[in-house]
Amino acid sequence: MRDMNIKSRRAGNDAGVKPQHLQDIMNTSNDEHRYLARFDTRAMGHLYTDCLVIGAGAGGLRTALEAAKSGRVLVLVKNKVPDSNTYNAQGGIATVIRKDDTFESHIDDTLQTGCGLCDRDTVEMVVRNGPSQLQQLLEWKTPFDMEEGQLAAGREGGHSNYRIAHALGDATGKAIAQSLWDQVRANPSIKIFEDCFCIDLLTNDSGCLGAITHHPAHGMQCIWAHRTVLATGGAGRLWRETTNPPSATSDGLAMAYRAGAVLADLEFMQFHPTTLYIAGAERTLVTEARRGQGARLGNSKGQRFMPDYHDMAELAPRDVVSRAIANQMEKNGATHVFLDVRHRGRKWLQKHFPTISALCDSFDINVDENLIPVRPSAHYMVGGVKTDLNGRTNIPHLFCCGEAAATGLHGGNRLASNSLLEAVVFGKKCGEIIAHEIATIDNGASYMKITHEIEESKRTQLDITDVENSLRSVMWRNVGLERHADRLSETIEIIDFWKRYVMDKVFDKPADWQCQNMLTISRLITQSALRRQESRGVHYRNDYPDQDDGNFKHHFAIKK
Repeated sequence: MRDMNIKSRRAGNDAGVKPQHLQDIMNTSNDEHRYLARFDTRAMGHLYTDCLVIGAGAGGLRTALEAAKSGRVLVLVKNKVPDSNTYNAQGGIATVIRKDDTFESHIDDTLQTGCGLCDRDTVEMVVRNGPSQLQQLLEWKTPFDMEEGQLAAGREGGHSNYRIAHALGDATGKAIAQSLWDQVRANPSIKIFEDCFCIDLLTNDSGCLGAITHHPAHGMQCIWAHRTVLATGGAGRLWRETTNPPSATSDGLAMAYRAGAVLADLEFMQFHPTTLYIAGAERTLVTEARRGQGARLGNSKGQRFMPDYHDMAELAPRDVVSRAIANQMEKNGATHVFLDVRHRGRKWLQKHFPTISALCDSFDINVDENLIPVRPSAHYMVGGVKTDLNGRTNIPHLFCCGEAAATGLHGGNRLASNSLLEAVVFGKKCGEIIAHEIATIDNGASYMKITHEIEESKRTQLDITDVENSLRSVMWRNVGLERHADRLSETIEIIDFWKRYVMDKVFDKPADWQCQNMLTISRLITQSALRRQESRGVHYRNDYPDQDDGNFKHHFAIKK
């Protein structure tokens, strides 16, 4: 057993991450410990695996299936498998399906939507690998919708052709997750730990060694792994209004940041234009495919407005539609706008969009006669942990894929339905690399003595639930659809106040660690938004409303 006190050490070099068009932001808030919890590996339970996958969305499960071809894989799930953005995704997976479509067209649409910040190499790699991954999902019995014996292809905002494959109407994510889950459960080389909270990544100067975790039945444990994959999903729960499930609290981004990973593009949170608005109810996505089928948006006065904002009207990119809705709400003093599907009718909706049809029925919204109340909500985190084309981060032996990663595919604004595509393509890439590497590793079990101490805080204890709710509210008001320097600076001051009384504490429950993670990433997002003094893609500044290619056609990368 090797000894190492890790209290003041962290791993981090530039291996695996391309520096293309990056401008560094060094965090000015230095009130965070390297690890959130006290621990001593000599007094903990230990598990050993070849590959540790943290997260069970499409990216994590696809990685696990590929890595398991050469070794043992352990998949950690924060709650249950259905609690992921993949499982809750109503939209489809975008790839070239029809003969009149081309890779070049899909690439161009992605680049156009990304507002000058996409990495072209990444875009080409993902798009060209799309059909093969779709075929693999079909072979795994994913129930994609068919028309006359052929794969049905829909169209969504920003796409110039019909290339969106859907499953079960508006339950594509659920269908893909279930198909991957069935494959994972049938694989004897993969083990699943549900209800397991990952507290932090274990690192030393050689790279990532695994993770410190907490399980309600087993307490804190050390999981040692030759390769570790972050597939922890998004950060929508940092905002009050969101389509995301409870698990999307930026935990993976925060633990990667504490370990020394480079984060990029955190100012780019995509707000989905249409989520069902019922006062007091959770926001639920009303899939964009409905606008692709002719649904129209109207304001509180019954007036259609999208043609006034963009020549693609309701099929304009999501950032355009979201801000147009916000503008109409402000003009008319309304809490929402309306989506009109009356021309299609209830029976059509039940057949093609059963999830949203059932939801409307549950709130007594008869779509034959009534309009559907909608408003924007935080939906997809464009930024994340910076990776290369193989999913490698700057920390050796640490990979990242799915919504937690900043691969360069999306640039400043994600093209609709490119996210599930990115997850399965990069999941396969990460898994292939890991399978190759672990095949040559000596699997003899060993572990290091690592200790981490945190002094007892003498400051006042705040109510964590109150802090989390207040944080989500201030992020929605000040770091939401529209931003301004004064409000962003104010938000940093508010978050720093909370951090002073929260980040210094030693907690022993996942809910408390989760709040610490949310504070960490919320501040970094706000800091990035303040630095980008322009409007680009999903980042809109009232005080800098124009896109400024002369000064800001680059990515912001945050380092600790």
